[in-house]
Amino acid sequence: MSAPWIFDQGHYDLLNSSRGSVLRSLLDELKSSLGLQSAIDVGCGLGHFASFLKVLGFDVTAVDGRQQNVDETRRRHSDIRVLQLDAQDPQLPALGKFDLVLCFGLLYHLENPMSAIRHLKEMTGKLLLVEAVVYPADEPIMAMIEESPHEDQGLNHVAFYPTEACLLKMFYRAGFTHAYKFIVQPDHPDYFARRGKPRIRTMLAASHAPLDSKLLVSTPEPTSPVHPCSLLPRPRATDAAEKIIRFAKKPLPEKVKVIKRMVSGEADR
Repeated sequence: MSAPWIFDQGHYDLLNSSRGSVLRSLLDELKSSLGLQSAIDVGCGLGHFASFLKVLGFDVTAVDGRQQNVDETRRRHSDIRVLQLDAQDPQLPALGKFDLVLCFGLLYHLENPMSAIRHLKEMTGKLLLVEAVVYPADEPIMAMIEESPHEDQGLNHVAFYPTEACLLKMFYRAGFTHAYKFIVQPDHPDYFARRGKPRIRTMLAASHAPLDSKLLVSTPEPTSPVHPCSLLPRPRATDAAEKIIRFAKKPLPEKVKVIKRMVSGEADR
């Protein structure tokens, strides 16, 4: 008997159930009003959410970076078009535009999540939905994480984990004009801070036009209050004045020499 697939474990069932409940509520609200028909699941794993969207009536395409995931998804869901593609692959946008782009549990496993978000933006016709583990900080930053060598981690087992603010900022910088937080996150411990531990997951949305939803709150592009260059020592404002005073105190012959050096391009020492 072969070993069970890693995505078939119980903790993934609980996570997917909580994510699916929020996803269904949002799509029940927006599918008709936005005219959502086509969908792509980027980083589909074993096709759980690709199948979920198929049941909701979407014309679904699914992609994953691991060939074994693609093969198993095809076996389980023969009515879904499944392709092997890395989200960072520049060929991904060539698949075309989709009304709905879904990317759950993937971006934080990538070496270049910004390039992936640019690809997602190019494919998004109306709505992008993202679910991700987030680095626990308030600023729009990323941290490089060495991941464990398991099949539910990144392809190269090293990845940049963005903060929630970083994901939102990347949406805007990739070209989305609107970004949203979910008012109610999935009913799962990972989406809430507890017992001194930070929240480690989030669900977000982005679009090219305003969304009218009771489940989403519009969120402006985050800014960082600290820029690394601002931490460098700056020349004192009095330096220039002190040089002028020193120059004024010099005897006339020395002033002439200084001026000649300046004209010839030599610096006044």
